[in-house]
Amino acid sequence: MALNGIDISNYQRGLDLAQVPCDFVICKATEGINIVHNTCDPWIQSAKKLGKKWGFYHFFNGADPIAQADYFVANCKNYFKEGMPALDYEMYGRVGTDKAKKFLDRVYELTGVRCAVYTSRSVLTEEDWSQIAPHHALWVAQYANTERTGYQSNPWLPSGGFGAWDTVTLHQYTSNGRLSGYDNPLDLDIAYLTKEGWDKISNPSGSTVPDVQQPEVPDEDIEGTALELAARVMAGEFGNDEERKKNLGNRYDEVQDIVNYVLTAPAARVADAVERGQLGNGDLRKKVLGSRYAEIQGIVNQRAGVGTARVYTVKSGDTLSEIGAKLGIDWHTIASKNGIGAPYTIYPGQKLSY
Repeated sequence: MALNGIDISNYQRGLDLAQVPCDFVICKATEGINIVHNTCDPWIQSAKKLGKKWGFYHFFNGADPIAQADYFVANCKNYFKEGMPALDYEMYGRVGTDKAKKFLDRVYELTGVRCAVYTSRSVLTEEDWSQIAPHHALWVAQYANTERTGYQSNPWLPSGGFGAWDTVTLHQYTSNGRLSGYDNPLDLDIAYLTKEGWDKISNPSGSTVPDVQQPEVPDEDIEGTALELAARVMAGEFGNDEERKKNLGNRYDEVQDIVNYVLTAPAARVADAVERGQLGNGDLRKKVLGSRYAEIQGIVNQRAGVGTARVYTVKSGDTLSEIGAKLGIDWHTIASKNGIGAPYTIYPGQKLSY
């Protein structure tokens, strides 16, 4: 028996779980070493009252992985052994599975609970997960298209491997889900679990009393979110290289990781982050993106149908080489512009900028 659910963050602020149908909800709790989402606890308390299964996740970034694990546990200590914890590994948090393992091992050391791991399917073969997969459930993101949809009992998940994992435990199959009781897009998920299976991941020991160690979390020297500090870096503050590292102190890794992502990631991937609200809005987004603002915002506008779009929608049976030949463009250029790497997987309904 599978469970249907949603994962939400402060971008869904105002959502009433009593009005939205779901067997489970997974809420963003923390990010890096200085962000706690104040939407998380009200939703979790609501889920408890409604008898829904629930989870909570940490968005990984470039800060020290042990410090991130300590921060996650310190701010979620009362959730462990009740809800399912998860690590969100994507975008500017892709700093190596060796660091992800340090985070995961530290959480386990402090709580006795193993986090599920959330990432996109392509990342499973682009990085080495062999030391992580045997001990952690996989929560994979793979979408058939970007069309609106409600819950699906058998969402599209093509055959093939999942890297070091043998099976998928949770599948996020759309970011454009629509459910009654909420008017905006939602991430929809299916968990191939019974309620008892969910509880087993959340509390493998079956202990009824949480036994979570309280780590010490150091005070931050520099105020502001990582995005705000990244915007200041893009504007020329904090200096360069060693000077910047000294000025940012223990905030350096998380801030520099955002800067590196914005400056070096393929435009389509940065646009994905913008669309998910993860690089800010308005003036903050403009400052974070710096000299790439026009390029990235142009892609976002094209996808939204604003301006003169040059977008190809993938049809069933299409390959990148065939699309390139049809458009008169080297297919490698299309792949690079849209952040597609080996094995160059595309799917029906996907929109490719060219």
